[in-house]
Amino acid sequence: MRRIAGVFLAVASVLGAQPRKPIQDVRIDILSTMLTGNAGLGEWGFAAVVEADGRRILFDTGARPETVLRNAEELRIDLSGITDVILSHNHGDHTGGLLTLRRELGRRKQSAISKAYVGAGAFWQRSETSVLAAAKNAYESGGGTFTEVASAREIFPGAWLTGPVKRVHAEKNYGGTGKVRNAEGLWVEDNLPEDMSLVLETTKGLVVVAGCGHAGIVNILEQARREISKAPVHAAIGGWHLFAATDEHLDWTASKLKEFGVENFLGAHCTGIEAVYRIRQRAGLTRRTCATGAVGGGFTLKDGLRPGTLAK
Repeated sequence: MRRIAGVFLAVASVLGAQPRKPIQDVRIDILSTMLTGNAGLGEWGFAAVVEADGRRILFDTGARPETVLRNAEELRIDLSGITDVILSHNHGDHTGGLLTLRRELGRRKQSAISKAYVGAGAFWQRSETSVLAAAKNAYESGGGTFTEVASAREIFPGAWLTGPVKRVHAEKNYGGTGKVRNAEGLWVEDNLPEDMSLVLETTKGLVVVAGCGHAGIVNILEQARREISKAPVHAAIGGWHLFAATDEHLDWTASKLKEFGVENFLGAHCTGIEAVYRIRQRAGLTRRTCATGAVGGGFTLKDGLRPGTLAK
């Protein structure tokens, strides 16, 4: 797949486009999810530290206020040097640790967790309580800033946010009966319109990180390849909200992952253990390349998945 990713860069050069230098080194450490290994606390939530060629960002902040902070300390991962945090969507199991992390880490370094990216629509009025909207004033009063992302946006070389994802396929990877007041002022089904993912352009292809994947993993990967890079998807990491999916839907999803060239799949948080196993079978992956994510586990571009002791 490294050769294939390189071909796209070469083609871009021949056509006159300025080729982008791909990211050469990636490390992802999971700090919040349900399963845990030898260290850390499990919870219904998601958070991960993403490092790409030395640049570090925090993706989501877990559910309980203290979980990510405590797990990072136990795993000896220093978060105080991280300025940017990506909040995949407004749900509390992804935003619950934001204020605690900003307050506690800000005491060590003023810029820590001070810049948050959210998808457009994250602060829209909702019929159900939004933890993120409730925390907005406190975060900004504490020196933090929010940046709303409306479309694909590069936040540093090779690292992109998808922005809100177009729902081309009918992947209802979300639950509940809530309503949201959209940009036109109409109350519509809350399908988490702000849901966005992180896409890294690497030497081996795309590495995509999602919090819940409420927009649908197929919709997300298609948009990444349509708007960011046509390179194959080397790895899909994070929560994909497939725990309640039917066998038929999982089979379809796996067939699409195979089509996209996905070589590594780490399903944490709301993906579902049974869903991970079925995708492994149907997508032609192996125990080494498709596993359940755990606190302390993760992924590196060099060595692939690091699922954690119980998830191997």
